[in-house]
Amino acid sequence: MAAVGAAIAMTAAGPAAAQEPATGPLPVPFDLGAGILPAGLFPETAPAGANDWNCTPSAEHPNPVVLVNSTATSQAIAWQAGAPYLKNNGYCVFTFNYGNLAWLPGKVPLQALGDIRLSARELGAEVDRVLAATGAAKVDLVGHSQGGGILPLYYLNVLGGAAKVDKMVGISPSNHGTTLNTIAFLRSFVPPVGWWVYEGLGDIAPALTQQAIGDELSSEVYGSGDTRPGVTYTTLVTKYDQIVTPYDQQYLVGPNVTNITLQDGCSVDFSEHLATMYSERVWRFVLNALSPETASPVPCWPVSPYFPGVR
Repeated sequence: MAAVGAAIAMTAAGPAAAQEPATGPLPVPFDLGAGILPAGLFPETAPAGANDWNCTPSAEHPNPVVLVNSTATSQAIAWQAGAPYLKNNGYCVFTFNYGNLAWLPGKVPLQALGDIRLSARELGAEVDRVLAATGAAKVDLVGHSQGGGILPLYYLNVLGGAAKVDKMVGISPSNHGTTLNTIAFLRSFVPPVGWWVYEGLGDIAPALTQQAIGDELSSEVYGSGDTRPGVTYTTLVTKYDQIVTPYDQQYLVGPNVTNITLQDGCSVDFSEHLATMYSERVWRFVLNALSPETASPVPCWPVSPYFPGVR
Protein backbone atom coordinates (compact mmCIF):
# COMPACT_ATOMS: atom_id res chain seq x y z
CA MET A 1 0.00 0.00 0.00
CA ALA A 2 1.28 3.45 -0.94
CA ALA A 3 0.34 4.90 2.43
CA VAL A 4 1.52 2.04 4.62
CA GLY A 5 3.83 3.37 7.25
CA ALA A 6 3.18 6.98 6.29
CA ALA A 7 2.95 7.91 9.94
CA ILE A 8 6.09 6.06 11.04
CA ALA A 9 7.70 9.43 11.56
CA MET A 10 5.23 9.93 14.37
CA THR A 11 6.62 6.87 16.16
CA ALA A 12 9.79 6.89 18.24
CA ALA A 13 12.58 4.98 16.57
CA GLY A 14 13.39 2.77 19.54
CA PRO A 15 12.02 1.61 22.89
CA ALA A 16 11.27 4.45 25.27
CA ALA A 17 9.94 4.77 28.77
CA ALA A 18 6.16 4.88 28.85
CA GLN A 19 4.64 8.22 29.67
CA GLU A 20 1.64 8.64 31.94
CA PRO A 21 -1.82 8.61 30.38
CA ALA A 22 -3.43 11.94 29.62
CA THR A 23 -4.32 13.68 32.83
CA GLY A 24 -7.95 14.33 33.56
CA PRO A 25 -10.75 13.64 35.98
CA LEU A 26 -11.43 10.12 34.69
CA PRO A 27 -9.21 7.08 35.33
CA VAL A 28 -8.13 5.28 32.16
CA PRO A 29 -7.65 1.52 32.63
CA PHE A 30 -5.35 0.25 29.88
CA ASP A 31 -6.38 -3.25 30.89
CA LEU A 32 -8.59 -5.64 28.94
CA GLY A 33 -9.84 -7.00 32.24
CA ALA A 34 -11.54 -3.67 32.91
CA GLY A 35 -14.27 -4.64 30.46
CA ILE A 36 -15.07 -8.06 31.92
CA LEU A 37 -17.35 -7.08 34.80
CA PRO A 38 -19.24 -4.35 32.90
CA ALA A 39 -19.60 -6.71 29.95
CA GLY A 40 -21.27 -9.41 32.00
CA LEU A 41 -23.46 -7.31 34.25
CA PHE A 42 -24.03 -3.96 32.56
CA PRO A 43 -23.76 -4.30 28.77
CA GLU A 44 -26.17 -1.41 28.23
CA THR A 45 -24.25 0.98 30.50
CA ALA A 46 -22.03 3.45 28.70
CA PRO A 47 -18.39 3.58 29.89
CA ALA A 48 -17.07 6.54 31.86
CA GLY A 49 -16.78 9.66 29.74
CA ALA A 50 -19.38 8.65 27.17
CA ASN A 51 -22.90 9.79 26.34
CA ASP A 52 -23.06 13.19 27.97
CA TRP A 53 -25.88 14.46 25.79
CA ASN A 54 -25.29 17.99 27.04
CA CYS A 55 -21.68 17.99 25.84
CA THR A 56 -20.81 20.91 23.58
CA PRO A 57 -17.89 20.29 21.21
CA SER A 58 -15.03 22.74 21.67
CA ALA A 59 -13.43 24.88 19.00
CA GLU A 60 -10.32 22.68 19.28
CA HIS A 61 -12.34 19.48 18.82
CA PRO A 62 -15.50 20.42 16.91
CA ASN A 63 -16.40 16.87 15.90
CA PRO A 64 -18.01 14.59 18.48
CA VAL A 65 -16.54 11.09 18.43
CA VAL A 66 -18.76 8.03 17.99
CA LEU A 67 -17.11 4.79 19.14
CA VAL A 68 -18.23 1.64 17.31
CA ASN A 69 -17.53 -1.65 19.09
CA SER A 70 -16.40 -4.96 17.60
CA THR A 71 -18.21 -8.21 16.88
CA ALA A 72 -19.69 -10.08 19.87
CA THR A 73 -18.85 -7.23 22.24
CA SER A 74 -20.77 -4.26 23.59
CA GLN A 75 -20.02 -0.63 24.38
CA ALA A 76 -19.29 -1.76 27.94
CA ILE A 77 -16.64 -4.28 26.88
CA ALA A 78 -14.90 -2.26 24.24
CA TRP A 79 -14.50 1.29 25.50
CA GLN A 80 -13.56 1.28 29.18
CA ALA A 81 -10.21 2.80 28.17
CA GLY A 82 -11.03 4.65 24.95
CA ALA A 83 -14.04 6.63 26.16
CA PRO A 84 -12.44 8.20 29.26
CA TYR A 85 -9.15 8.71 27.42
CA LEU A 86 -10.82 10.76 24.69
CA LYS A 87 -13.02 12.59 27.20
CA ASN A 88 -9.97 13.58 29.23
CA ASN A 89 -8.50 14.98 26.04
CA GLY A 90 -11.43 17.28 25.42
CA TYR A 91 -13.73 15.30 23.13
CA CYS A 92 -17.47 14.74 23.31
CA VAL A 93 -17.67 10.94 23.21
CA PHE A 94 -20.62 8.69 22.40
CA THR A 95 -21.08 4.92 22.48
CA PHE A 96 -24.00 2.63 21.67
CA ASN A 97 -24.88 -1.01 21.12
CA TYR A 98 -26.02 -2.39 17.79
CA GLY A 99 -26.59 -5.63 15.94
CA ASN A 100 -28.51 -7.46 18.65
CA LEU A 101 -29.87 -10.77 17.38
CA ALA A 102 -33.64 -11.12 17.29
CA TRP A 103 -33.53 -14.44 19.14
CA LEU A 104 -31.52 -12.96 22.05
CA PRO A 105 -32.74 -10.62 24.79
CA GLY A 106 -31.81 -7.00 24.13
CA LYS A 107 -29.59 -6.54 27.18
CA VAL A 108 -26.96 -9.22 26.65
CA PRO A 109 -23.16 -8.93 26.41
CA LEU A 110 -23.06 -10.43 22.92
CA GLN A 111 -23.89 -7.59 20.53
CA ALA A 112 -22.80 -6.70 16.98
CA LEU A 113 -23.75 -10.11 15.56
CA GLY A 114 -26.69 -9.10 13.37
CA ASP A 115 -26.78 -8.39 9.65
CA ILE A 116 -24.16 -5.71 8.97
CA ARG A 117 -26.44 -3.92 6.52
CA LEU A 118 -28.99 -3.38 9.28
CA SER A 119 -26.29 -2.54 11.83
CA ALA A 120 -24.99 0.19 9.50
CA ARG A 121 -28.42 1.77 9.59
CA GLU A 122 -28.29 1.68 13.38
CA LEU A 123 -24.94 3.46 13.16
CA GLY A 124 -26.53 6.04 10.88
CA ALA A 125 -29.32 6.65 13.38
CA GLU A 126 -26.75 7.10 16.16
CA VAL A 127 -24.76 9.58 14.08
CA ASP A 128 -27.93 11.57 13.39
CA ARG A 129 -28.79 11.56 17.08
CA VAL A 130 -25.32 12.81 18.05
CA LEU A 131 -25.33 15.56 15.43
CA ALA A 132 -28.76 16.73 16.56
CA ALA A 133 -27.73 16.79 20.22
CA THR A 134 -24.38 18.53 19.77
CA GLY A 135 -25.15 20.84 16.86
CA ALA A 136 -22.00 19.62 15.10
CA ALA A 137 -21.75 19.45 11.32
CA LYS A 138 -19.90 16.12 11.25
CA VAL A 139 -18.73 13.34 13.55
CA ASP A 140 -15.50 11.37 13.75
CA LEU A 141 -15.85 7.59 13.88
CA VAL A 142 -13.45 5.38 15.84
CA GLY A 143 -14.10 1.65 15.80
CA HIS A 144 -12.53 -1.72 16.48
CA SER A 145 -12.68 -4.78 14.19
CA GLN A 146 -16.16 -4.86 12.58
CA GLY A 147 -16.78 -1.45 14.13
CA GLY A 148 -13.65 -0.03 12.52
CA GLY A 149 -13.96 -1.79 9.19
CA ILE A 150 -16.75 -3.20 7.09
CA LEU A 151 -19.62 -1.81 9.20
CA PRO A 152 -18.74 1.91 9.12
CA LEU A 153 -17.52 1.56 5.55
CA TYR A 154 -20.93 0.17 4.55
CA TYR A 155 -22.41 3.27 6.17
CA LEU A 156 -19.94 5.56 4.38
CA ASN A 157 -19.80 3.83 1.00
CA VAL A 158 -23.30 2.44 0.52
CA LEU A 159 -25.63 4.50 2.72
CA GLY A 160 -24.10 7.91 1.97
CA GLY A 161 -22.74 8.45 5.47
CA ALA A 162 -19.57 10.07 4.13
CA ALA A 163 -21.43 13.39 4.06
CA LYS A 164 -21.69 13.28 7.87
CA VAL A 165 -18.22 11.97 8.76
CA ASP A 166 -14.95 13.90 8.86
CA LYS A 167 -12.47 11.27 10.11
CA MET A 168 -12.68 7.48 10.20
CA VAL A 169 -10.23 5.61 12.45
CA GLY A 170 -10.20 1.82 12.28
CA ILE A 171 -8.44 -0.17 15.02
CA SER A 172 -7.68 -3.73 13.81
CA PRO A 173 -10.42 -3.17 11.21
CA SER A 174 -12.15 -6.05 9.46
CA ASN A 175 -11.64 -4.82 5.90
CA HIS A 176 -11.77 -6.87 2.69
CA GLY A 177 -12.70 -10.14 4.39
CA THR A 178 -10.77 -12.29 6.84
CA THR A 179 -9.61 -15.89 6.61
CA LEU A 180 -9.80 -16.06 10.43
CA ASN A 181 -6.46 -17.88 10.40
CA THR A 182 -7.86 -20.19 7.67
CA ILE A 183 -10.91 -21.19 9.77
CA ALA A 184 -13.10 -19.55 7.14
CA PHE A 185 -11.99 -22.22 4.67
CA LEU A 186 -13.57 -24.96 6.77
CA ARG A 187 -16.74 -24.23 4.81
CA SER A 188 -15.23 -26.36 2.05
CA PHE A 189 -14.21 -29.14 4.44
CA VAL A 190 -16.00 -32.48 3.93
CA PRO A 191 -18.53 -31.21 1.38
CA PRO A 192 -21.36 -30.53 1.82
CA VAL A 193 -21.16 -30.69 5.61
CA GLY A 194 -18.80 -27.72 5.84
CA TRP A 195 -21.15 -25.50 3.86
CA TRP A 196 -24.14 -26.59 5.93
CA VAL A 197 -22.34 -25.60 9.13
CA TYR A 198 -21.10 -22.35 7.59
CA GLU A 199 -24.51 -21.37 6.22
CA GLY A 200 -26.14 -22.30 9.54
CA LEU A 201 -23.70 -20.04 11.36
CA GLY A 202 -24.57 -17.23 8.97
CA ASP A 203 -28.27 -17.72 9.63
CA ILE A 204 -27.75 -17.55 13.39
CA ALA A 205 -25.23 -14.69 13.51
CA PRO A 206 -24.90 -13.05 10.06
CA ALA A 207 -22.06 -10.70 10.98
CA LEU A 208 -19.71 -13.64 11.54
CA THR A 209 -19.84 -14.94 7.98
CA GLN A 210 -20.32 -11.51 6.36
CA GLN A 211 -16.80 -10.63 7.46
CA ALA A 212 -15.29 -13.80 6.01
CA ILE A 213 -13.20 -13.62 2.89
CA GLY A 214 -15.23 -14.12 -0.26
CA ASP A 215 -18.55 -12.95 1.16
CA GLU A 216 -20.61 -10.89 -1.27
CA LEU A 217 -20.88 -8.04 1.24
CA SER A 218 -17.20 -7.19 0.69
CA SER A 219 -17.85 -6.59 -3.00
CA GLU A 220 -20.79 -4.39 -2.10
CA VAL A 221 -18.72 -2.28 0.30
CA TYR A 222 -15.34 -2.11 -1.46
CA GLY A 223 -16.28 -2.80 -5.08
CA SER A 224 -16.31 0.88 -6.05
CA GLY A 225 -13.22 1.74 -4.01
CA ASP A 226 -12.36 1.67 -0.34
CA THR A 227 -12.85 5.36 0.36
CA ARG A 228 -15.09 8.30 -0.38
CA PRO A 229 -14.19 11.99 -0.92
CA GLY A 230 -14.29 14.27 2.09
CA VAL A 231 -13.33 11.67 4.70
CA THR A 232 -9.86 11.19 6.19
CA TYR A 233 -9.06 7.55 7.00
CA THR A 234 -6.58 5.98 9.42
CA THR A 235 -6.06 2.27 10.05
CA LEU A 236 -4.15 0.97 13.08
CA VAL A 237 -2.97 -2.54 12.36
CA THR A 238 -0.94 -5.15 14.24
CA LYS A 239 0.90 -7.85 12.35
CA TYR A 240 0.07 -10.22 15.22
CA ASP A 241 -3.67 -10.01 14.57
CA GLN A 242 -5.11 -13.50 14.88
CA ILE A 243 -8.70 -12.59 13.93
CA VAL A 244 -8.52 -10.37 10.84
CA THR A 245 -6.06 -12.29 8.68
CA PRO A 246 -3.93 -11.83 6.72
CA TYR A 247 -3.31 -8.62 8.64
CA ASP A 248 -2.56 -6.60 5.50
CA GLN A 249 -6.21 -7.08 4.45
CA GLN A 250 -6.94 -4.33 6.95
CA TYR A 251 -5.19 -1.58 5.01
CA LEU A 252 -7.25 0.79 2.92
CA VAL A 253 -6.35 2.16 -0.50
CA GLY A 254 -7.28 5.64 -1.59
CA PRO A 255 -6.64 9.34 -1.08
CA ASN A 256 -6.57 10.69 2.46
CA VAL A 257 -5.57 7.27 3.86
CA THR A 258 -2.88 6.62 6.46
CA ASN A 259 -2.16 2.97 7.23
CA ILE A 260 -0.14 2.48 10.42
CA THR A 261 1.41 -0.84 11.44
CA LEU A 262 2.05 -0.77 15.19
CA GLN A 263 5.31 -2.74 14.88
CA ASP A 264 6.90 -0.30 12.42
CA GLY A 265 9.60 1.33 14.52
CA CYS A 266 8.48 -0.62 17.60
CA SER A 267 9.30 -4.31 17.39
CA VAL A 268 8.43 -4.85 21.08
CA ASP A 269 4.73 -4.13 20.53
CA PHE A 270 3.20 -7.63 20.53
CA SER A 271 -0.42 -6.54 20.75
CA GLU A 272 -2.88 -8.80 18.96
CA HIS A 273 -6.50 -8.26 17.96
CA LEU A 274 -8.00 -7.91 21.44
CA ALA A 275 -5.14 -5.96 23.00
CA THR A 276 -5.50 -3.12 20.51
CA MET A 277 -8.75 -2.07 22.21
CA TYR A 278 -6.85 -1.30 25.41
CA SER A 279 -3.35 -0.40 24.22
CA GLU A 280 -2.20 3.05 25.27
CA ARG A 281 0.00 3.23 22.16
CA VAL A 282 -3.08 2.68 20.01
CA TRP A 283 -4.99 5.45 21.73
CA ARG A 284 -2.10 7.86 21.30
CA PHE A 285 -2.22 7.13 17.58
CA VAL A 286 -6.00 7.69 17.68
CA LEU A 287 -5.47 11.13 19.21
CA ASN A 288 -3.00 11.98 16.45
CA ALA A 289 -5.48 10.85 13.80
CA LEU A 290 -8.31 12.91 15.30
CA SER A 291 -6.17 16.02 15.74
CA PRO A 292 -3.26 15.87 13.27
CA GLU A 293 -2.45 19.55 13.82
CA THR A 294 -1.43 18.74 17.42
CA ALA A 295 0.03 15.29 16.75
CA SER A 296 3.00 14.19 18.82
CA PRO A 297 5.41 11.24 18.52
CA VAL A 298 4.07 7.98 19.94
CA PRO A 299 6.72 6.40 22.18
CA CYS A 300 7.68 2.77 21.77
CA TRP A 301 7.44 0.48 24.77
CA PRO A 302 6.72 -3.26 25.22
CA VAL A 303 3.07 -4.22 24.76
CA SER A 304 1.99 -7.71 25.80
CA PRO A 305 -0.62 -9.70 23.88
CA TYR A 306 -4.01 -9.84 25.61
CA PHE A 307 -2.68 -7.76 28.52
CA PRO A 308 -1.54 -4.47 26.95
CA GLY A 309 -1.26 -2.71 30.31
CA VAL A 310 1.37 -5.17 31.60
CA ARG A 311 4.95 -4.06 30.97
